[in-house]
Amino acid sequence: MQTHFCSEYRSRTQPSDNAAQSSAADKSGLPAGTLIHIGTKHQSECKISVIQYNAETLIRHDITSISELQQLQNTELITWVNVDGLSNIGIIEGIGHELDIHPLVLEDILSTHQRPKLEEYDDFLYMVIKGISLDQKTNFCLQYEQISILLLTKYVITFKEKSDDTFDPIYSHLKNRNGRLRQYGSDYLAYVILDTIVDEYFVVEDSLDDVIDPLEDNILFNSSRDMLQTVQHIRRSLISMKRNISPLRELLATIQRIDTPLLQEKTLRYFGDVHDHVLRVTDSLESYRERISAMHDIYLSSISNKLNETMKILTIFASLFIPLTFIAGIYGMNFEYMPELKWRWAYPAIWVIFILISVGLLIFFKKKKWI
Repeated sequence: MQTHFCSEYRSRTQPSDNAAQSSAADKSGLPAGTLIHIGTKHQSECKISVIQYNAETLIRHDITSISELQQLQNTELITWVNVDGLSNIGIIEGIGHELDIHPLVLEDILSTHQRPKLEEYDDFLYMVIKGISLDQKTNFCLQYEQISILLLTKYVITFKEKSDDTFDPIYSHLKNRNGRLRQYGSDYLAYVILDTIVDEYFVVEDSLDDVIDPLEDNILFNSSRDMLQTVQHIRRSLISMKRNISPLRELLATIQRIDTPLLQEKTLRYFGDVHDHVLRVTDSLESYRERISAMHDIYLSSISNKLNETMKILTIFASLFIPLTFIAGIYGMNFEYMPELKWRWAYPAIWVIFILISVGLLIFFKKKKWI
């Protein structure tokens, strides 16, 4: 079985045709708080969507400037601002000025190599989480995206690296005027966003099962170098997933401990549910890593067994020819007085001896269960 993979580090090392790459070295020597986008720079334009809602009202706007956001301020509605794409630093800076966001937070939003974390400020909470999805064009190709979430009293602002359909299920839930999302506050919206991202991890896990199960069935009897490369790709993917998911346990545990008016008591139990989901995902990742390690060991054992089988066959042939070579060596000596050389039936006799010795050795090996 041959499985095609793409490296989880491809976006960092081999930018695609639609994206450019910048690294943390570009900020060397610049003061803290300097706004420079670090990571993959997608050519897609920066898009801003604003959704405002309460139990009775649901309004969606697509805006192009911060001035339009100022005009949409409404203390009666929950406002969700979603920014797709980080190419326009001016928009990020403008949102920061409008909502009084700390410059270091804006710097972290633009630096897309952040570890998942939670930071508490006086008027808002800042969360970083990694979105993980599958590239449907290839077999188990993981794509990572940093998603930053700002939670304020009446606002939730999300920043994504590119435009995709990650939040489409949330838009659908908002259309249900009787759902909790329309009845609860901005903290519940932040929970739904986190839950939607974490649910995508389970989709990735299902795809892992689809890849690992047939691999386990074939690796013992059909080991090859391509299969070893497949196992190594999966191992690297699991390491990367764990590195990006494990910090979420600390993030969600901290959310349930902090004392802030931004989080209502009735919403904290929902964050606890997301925490349980993350624990399930990390436990599954450990299980997958053990299975991959076992497959690696099975592959090495299979290669060793094949080598042993080859050496056994070669040893059997060598063992058969050792006595025959000994006899042939004796009568290959050029001594003049060797009476057997003058016998009429010496040649057929020596062939009979050769055959009897070979058959006898094969019977002996069989009784010893060496073959």
